[in-house]
Amino acid sequence: MMAEILIVEDESAINELVKRNLQLVGHRCTSVFDGKAAIAEIQGRTYDLIILDIMLPELDGFEVFRKIRDTPTIFLTARNSLSDRIKGFSMGADDYLTKPFEMLELLARVEAVLRRTQKNRSCFEAGTVRIDFDSRQVFYGGELVECTPKEYELLEVLVNNRNIALSRERLLELVWGYDYEGDTRTIDVHIQKLRKKLGWEHVIKTVYKLGYRLELSP
Repeated sequence: MMAEILIVEDESAINELVKRNLQLVGHRCTSVFDGKAAIAEIQGRTYDLIILDIMLPELDGFEVFRKIRDTPTIFLTARNSLSDRIKGFSMGADDYLTKPFEMLELLARVEAVLRRTQKNRSCFEAGTVRIDFDSRQVFYGGELVECTPKEYELLEVLVNNRNIALSRERLLELVWGYDYEGDTRTIDVHIQKLRKKLGWEHVIKTVYKLGYRLELSP
């Protein structure tokens, strides 16, 4: 599930935060801070995805995008105008995210774009566990594992945010939805079932007083 990602963002703190989180889930990232540097980087190397700020020094994101049409791109901007979003999508951008944003949302959008644009990303493997995202099937030691819909959705959230600690409340929001009226013990029950079914007792870590983290080497 690893991808080569170029981050084009002139605010160094945001650039570094995006880079660190993408690297945590296993991607390889390169950072540049202006439009001309982005074009130079693209001309010398192939990337699977570009995260591209619109307001950039030298050349803005739209100018940069005109030169990278063959690379999947997510626009990132502080602008919140409808005209910018329409322009970005009409030019062929794959997604558009407005600052301020939550890092989990960016990670989810990155995974969605990569899955659409890279056919070989339809599967995830870690040790003896394999997940087929297209068929929503899970295998352990080559054998099909029976998972309920919510167990599978929880597993997919953990995989897409691997090495990142997620609170029980956040997992409830991501898997069950904001209107779910149950309590966080639901998460504990489903985590225990996944650990047992996949032999991941020591892979799905409990984060003290918070929630859980799927711990895998990048």
